Amino acid sequence: MEIILLFLPLLASIISGFFGRYIGDRVSEIVTSLFVSISAILSIIIFYKVISVNYVNNIIIAEWINSGSLSVNWSIQIDTLSSVMLVVVTLISALVHIYSIGYMSHDSHKPRFMSYLSLFTFSMLVLVTSDNFLQLFFGWEGVGLCSYFLIGFWFKKEAANAAAIKAFLVNRVGDFGLALGIFLIFYLFGTVNYIDVFQQTPQLLNHEILFLGIRINSIDLICILLFIGAMGKSAQIFLHTWLPDAMEGPTPVSALIHAATMVTAGVFLVVRCSPIFEYSQLTLNLIIIVGTSTAFFAATVALVQNDIKKIIAYSTCSQLGYMFFAVGVGAYNVAMFHLFTHAFFKALLFLGAGSVIHSFNDQQDINKMGGVWNKLPYTWVLMVIGTLALTGFPFLSGFYSKDAIIEYAYLHTSGLGYYAAGVGILTAMLTAIYSWRLIFKTFHGSYNNGDLNIDKIHESPLVMLLPLVILAAGSLFSGFLFKDMFIEINLTQKFWGESIKFLTPLSTDHPPMWFILATPVIVTLAIPFSYYLFIKNKEILNNLIDLNRPLYDFLVRKWYFDELYDFIFIKTSKKIGLFFWKIIDIKFIDRFGPDGISNLIKYFSLKASKFQSGFIYQYAFMMLLGFSILLTFLILY
Repeated sequence: MEIILLFLPLLASIISGFFGRYIGDRVSEIVTSLFVSISAILSIIIFYKVISVNYVNNIIIAEWINSGSLSVNWSIQIDTLSSVMLVVVTLISALVHIYSIGYMSHDSHKPRFMSYLSLFTFSMLVLVTSDNFLQLFFGWEGVGLCSYFLIGFWFKKEAANAAAIKAFLVNRVGDFGLALGIFLIFYLFGTVNYIDVFQQTPQLLNHEILFLGIRINSIDLICILLFIGAMGKSAQIFLHTWLPDAMEGPTPVSALIHAATMVTAGVFLVVRCSPIFEYSQLTLNLIIIVGTSTAFFAATVALVQNDIKKIIAYSTCSQLGYMFFAVGVGAYNVAMFHLFTHAFFKALLFLGAGSVIHSFNDQQDINKMGGVWNKLPYTWVLMVIGTLALTGFPFLSGFYSKDAIIEYAYLHTSGLGYYAAGVGILTAMLTAIYSWRLIFKTFHGSYNNGDLNIDKIHESPLVMLLPLVILAAGSLFSGFLFKDMFIEINLTQKFWGESIKFLTPLSTDHPPMWFILATPVIVTLAIPFSYYLFIKNKEILNNLIDLNRPLYDFLVRKWYFDELYDFIFIKTSKKIGLFFWKIIDIKFIDRFGPDGISNLIKYFSLKASKFQSGFIYQYAFMMLLGFSILLTFLILY
């Protein structure tokens, strides 16, 4: 069953990619959607077996590398952590495949698109089911490659090509850190298999290594390098710039890759390696700082964005920050719980945004929408559900997972824990404001699109709405149904088993009641506040912007990260490249190398050609002259 689950998406990708032109668009869509849906059903069955009978398995498909002490297999590891990821990856992927049948109906390259989606699904499954770092890295690079393909799917758009290249390059920075971490693991442990590395980790607690001239604890260095890889894939601050630009790809890509699956690979990596990270308090503190900073930074930028997809993209960055600082305080299970619930409501919001964009003829600016809630009633209701879940409205999925993260940060009882909890509450307030801003400006108020008659606004077809309904059900009930299993102290150790290591037991205390009520009260009050600010009295907002123009520009320009990187890296690289090209390459290497030699040969050839006059007496003279020189040479020497 596990082998079928893993290879069905690969088979679907091959069929659609190589034979799509022969079998046609409709058959390609059906085959890919059907195969991935079967994988999703099998994933749910495996998840049920894990819940009911603590099912654990490791299926070796083939021996990959066996050289010296390095022994690596292609395998499928099933435990609680991988089973949770299997459900997330395959279920969201199946719904996105089905949704794409309607969304991409007018595209002329549907088989290629469906093939890329299925190939991405296969790569992600390879990543989450690996039992060693090398197979994980293979899947890691596979999803990065598919992300490049899908972001730049509309390759005739210059912006899409630029976004794809940017995503690829920024992720290379993180992937370089991950690769160094894996190299260091093999150097120190002599193996890359999870179980062997985790067992040997306590033996290296006091081991130090010289790295870049600095003596550092080996476990700390491994964890920092692995976390750098996670930062790139999960778009944490400093390596986040690729994610908003990736919205140039089709909306189903945003829902699958940049909301529910690929960007969560970094969180999965850290949780999978909890037996190592638990021994590195330095790295856990670093994770708290980076995760908290990302959550706040992305929420502030989302406040002023006007592109509907970029607002949700920055929201994804922010929620990933929550997951990381949950990991930093040792609440790995809570981070996975938020990853699980977030997949439903964030995919719902992205696909809902796609439904809106589809209705507005590819318009993405929320300032050119409004007043269409009765024209798109199903999309409106479903996106409201997703927004309520995202903001942590009481008793929806986000309420249980996000509040649990903030509470565990508070219970960490350290300066960084209190800092993370405080910023978490502030970010929750900002999340509620920008989320309701999106809803109110998109669906309410006056209609602001002068290019499209409001009567032409229409609801999306059933094939696009059905996945939204399923995701809405997950957004409503996944938190309540699974909260005990994921985060209940008495059940969590039994549920997670050996897949997560808790060196320090989770706190059994409870925060004060005022702290527990703070977040739900704030996110509830944000609804009427946002309605008044963005619909009833817009002048207040305009006045605030005028009074704080530098701050507004700072947020609109996304804290100037792109400009800073352009100044430090892009322009500097271009100047260095131009110097080596125009000075070193052209004036020295080419001038005295191939160009110089060819010019010299050409010069002598032209001179020699003048002797080819066609007159016999000139040829006789040259022969006599040559014979005289030769004779002189022989006599002298």
